[in-house]
Amino acid sequence: MKRFSLVYSFIVIALQGMSQTTSSQYDYHALFSPLFYTHNGNEYRAANGEPGPAYWQNKADYKINARLDDSKNEVSATVTVTYKNNSPQQLPYIWLQLDQNLFNDSSRGQAKMPPTGYSRYGDANSTFKGGFKLNSVKLVNGGTETNADYIVNDTRMQIRLPKAVAAKGGELTFKIDYSFIIPKYGSDRTGILETKNGNIFSVAQWYPRLCVFDDVRGWNTDPYLGASEFYLEYGDFDVHITTPASMIVVGSGELLNPEEVLTAQQLQRYNQAKSSDKTVIIRSSKEVTDPKSRPQKPSLTWKFRITSSRDFAWAASNAFIWDAARINLPSGKKALAMSVYPVESDGKDAWGRSTEYTKASIENYSKRWYEFPYYAAVNVASNVGGMEYPGIVFCGARAKNGGLWGVTDHEFGHTWYPMIVGSNERRYGWMDEGFNTFINNISSGDFNNGEYKSAAKDAHKTGYMYGPQYESIFNTPDAMKERNIGNLLYAKPGYALGLLREYILGQNRFDYAFRKYTSDWAFKHPTPWDFFRSIENSAGEDLSWFWRGMFLNSYALDQAVTKVEYVNGDPKQGALVTIENEGQMAMPVIAEYTTASGKTGRKELPVEIWQNNISWIFKLNTNEELTKVVLDPDHIFPDVNEMNNSWAK
Repeated sequence: MKRFSLVYSFIVIALQGMSQTTSSQYDYHALFSPLFYTHNGNEYRAANGEPGPAYWQNKADYKINARLDDSKNEVSATVTVTYKNNSPQQLPYIWLQLDQNLFNDSSRGQAKMPPTGYSRYGDANSTFKGGFKLNSVKLVNGGTETNADYIVNDTRMQIRLPKAVAAKGGELTFKIDYSFIIPKYGSDRTGILETKNGNIFSVAQWYPRLCVFDDVRGWNTDPYLGASEFYLEYGDFDVHITTPASMIVVGSGELLNPEEVLTAQQLQRYNQAKSSDKTVIIRSSKEVTDPKSRPQKPSLTWKFRITSSRDFAWAASNAFIWDAARINLPSGKKALAMSVYPVESDGKDAWGRSTEYTKASIENYSKRWYEFPYYAAVNVASNVGGMEYPGIVFCGARAKNGGLWGVTDHEFGHTWYPMIVGSNERRYGWMDEGFNTFINNISSGDFNNGEYKSAAKDAHKTGYMYGPQYESIFNTPDAMKERNIGNLLYAKPGYALGLLREYILGQNRFDYAFRKYTSDWAFKHPTPWDFFRSIENSAGEDLSWFWRGMFLNSYALDQAVTKVEYVNGDPKQGALVTIENEGQMAMPVIAEYTTASGKTGRKELPVEIWQNNISWIFKLNTNEELTKVVLDPDHIFPDVNEMNNSWAK
């Protein structure tokens, strides 16, 4: 490269200084700094966003024998856990989550409840003394059982081992005998719904669960406080649940013994549903009150199995209507969509369409992103407004029409994030709620020719989510104001991914990258940085400015038209438009202009114009006077100040 002359350099510097004289507070060095990633890729997590060649994670297998006492609302159970340490470190202790301990008037989460007003996560005035009652905790070595040395602190339990679990394949088996009272409303994730034909028990966070030990933080022992959800190891579950024979029980995974727990007629209908694209009624509304619709025994044990799962949940009731239909998967495999609900929720405008919604949702996501991996997808009508677990979800029993479609599609969308892609929800809630909101928006357009498709949102009206008055997406849910959670975990990241897909990368590049991320991290534990790297590498784009402004920080976007003039003062030679970036966020520019004769046109500019400029001048190749210039005419960017987006003659 030839050296510039000293005089020329001075001229350029002077002109740049003049062009940058502005009231804008925009700092392009802060937004476009190349120092985004704080660490290099390694053998565990590669620089391109894939799991590294030495990636590892531990495994937890559960065998649970449980009994429901519906007269006491009590679950009693014994869980045997086999824990495999695949890490390169020996483990002298292990940590478990005891999430039921939240539902106690002395828990940390209870102490965080506001003394007045509503909270989704609890009631400050509650005197409910729930939580796990641990009858015994034993280490199992072959046929020998010994009492374990353990402590319980709020919603965490540590077992201190007499001998460390060996690295790279060592195993530990232990057994816990316990019981708890089901809370009537458990942080909108578990609970009891009263109906005229009996209670519906929606049971979750119901067994001691292994904390994740990973290469990022070691043991992840953040307490359960209500707002933040879960981070769990994958494993296989064998679960036996004993209830009164009058009850229908549904759970995660495959029902292994339908012939033992169903009547002959129900078994025939159940098998018929496996090959039917139309909804098949297994137990009708009329049969709910008919004693003959259940085997005439005191109790029955329902046996379930699910593999490569991070959790297990279930529901039981005398009150269930039960229907089902076949799910068709891209590989040719089949699964089963099912719904259980009370007569109060029945009807073609309500839960009578639940299985149709479930089937459509699972088939769509399987086609677009990654194939559904489980035997069944069960929708349960509950007093829980909406909560997801592998192969089963709880949705509001009063939901109807588009509301029922929306909550059903959302909760089953969680099958992919975080049930398949097992991110740390307790720290990064946006990696499941935001991702799910994004795929929900596409799904609603796909379903039944757009029956419940929402109108395009005006991004200019979302400006309240941006700027220093709002926390960043990167805060943990527990560190957000509860009133902000819906926007910061759901709406804002969902919108951000949609923006990437539609306007920054385009559908082809984004979808390829998103599918690869999902496939690479299926049944694994990605971090936000793994996601960022994965999308950037697969799409071939440096998006550090986007992540920094939209996710790590809450930067506000404010694009403005500041001047319109003609080349040499002559409209026939074209127009020069000066625009300015006045907020700390940047975006590409879409400018629409209108001429005196009524003609319209557009000019698009890439985000790179803001890499080293506060203001920018671009030329419109027009040959007549302009009457209007408008930035972002379709309102696709979250511009916080619409008043300076236009110029008019």
